[in-house]
Amino acid sequence: MSVSRSTVLRLAEALPDPEVPAPRVVGVDEYATRKGRHYGTVLADVESRRPVDLLPDREASTLAAWLAKRPGVEVVCRDRAPFFAEGATVGAPQAVQVADRWHLWHNLSEAAERCVADHRGCLQVLVPVPAQPAPEPERFEDPSGSPWPRGHRFADRTRAKHATVHELLAAGLSRRAIGRQLRMTSRTVRLLADAAAPEELFHGQRQGRPSKLDPFKPYLDDRWNQGCTNAWAVWEEIVPLCYRGSYQRVRAYFREKRLSPGPVTARPPSPRVVAGWILRRPETLTETEHLRLKAVLVHCPEPDALTGHVRSFGQMLTERQGERLPQWLDAVRQDDLPGLHTLAAGIDRDRDAVIAGLTLPWSSGVVEGHVNRIKMLKRQMFGRAGFALLRKRVLLYS
Repeated sequence: MSVSRSTVLRLAEALPDPEVPAPRVVGVDEYATRKGRHYGTVLADVESRRPVDLLPDREASTLAAWLAKRPGVEVVCRDRAPFFAEGATVGAPQAVQVADRWHLWHNLSEAAERCVADHRGCLQVLVPVPAQPAPEPERFEDPSGSPWPRGHRFADRTRAKHATVHELLAAGLSRRAIGRQLRMTSRTVRLLADAAAPEELFHGQRQGRPSKLDPFKPYLDDRWNQGCTNAWAVWEEIVPLCYRGSYQRVRAYFREKRLSPGPVTARPPSPRVVAGWILRRPETLTETEHLRLKAVLVHCPEPDALTGHVRSFGQMLTERQGERLPQWLDAVRQDDLPGLHTLAAGIDRDRDAVIAGLTLPWSSGVVEGHVNRIKMLKRQMFGRAGFALLRKRVLLYS
């Protein structure tokens, strides 16, 4: 029996909601119905790993009302979003709130990268002393005096076509036969055949014309020598300086410098790379990474202090030593690390939940998996993914 799509959807929406036992440990997270515009809330039973409900928004009042109807909730696992913290506090004051450990480590990694970026000047110690510049390759003047020297892509291609056409003419082929063999139009064959030398075909091309980029090339050279080889970043810098050309010109100029045989000034590792060395376990670093990190830490005291705080927090997180968090916050405030101070202030406002997250075994990992599945369901129902149908499909998951 054939059934239309709308009938199937109507029958699915008419199915009753599954009976879900009252959860004791609830995980809360947000999902996007339209990224950057509108979000909802997904709740899951952390113990059974099953979805419990979907809420149409992520307002604190909506979550509080849902929790108030379920007084048996003892633990609420969440990230550090303020609306989830407020909703859990109002709706389930008896429950223990647990900050998710992955989000804590992610917040710490972002703060560490900001701290390293504040001291990017210390990373110059990793730039090797530039060697003596290699002698410039000898330039051979084109005896024809053509403005298109050998090695230029257009000139080489035209010379090759000119030589091929004249070889076939010398072999006795007609111009029409040459056009069929080389798949050229009669006009192209005529131009190549009538030209005694390929240089005659170069007239009228863009030769020696000034470029809009010419006045800015000294600035581009300085930025390249400073280690900035990102064409897009430099293009954004010269646009406010009245550059009216395209980004493609800047990219082509940097590509020419990148492919040139001359020496290129080495650049230090990015703050993200150095922060990655700090965040990883020391035993997982290669010997080169270990030596380069050691050079930075010896040269600059702030990244050295940052490394100590990061590793201390990592030990707290992996060994469930949440009781050490107050001492860690006090130690962070004693060092000149503004990026870490911001993180410490945020953690201090949510101290109880963070201590619980660093002590108890619960986390929001189960909910993150359901958020990914919701993304898949939304793609499957593109154009028909209303909240009611989406909620029904999530709850009927088995």
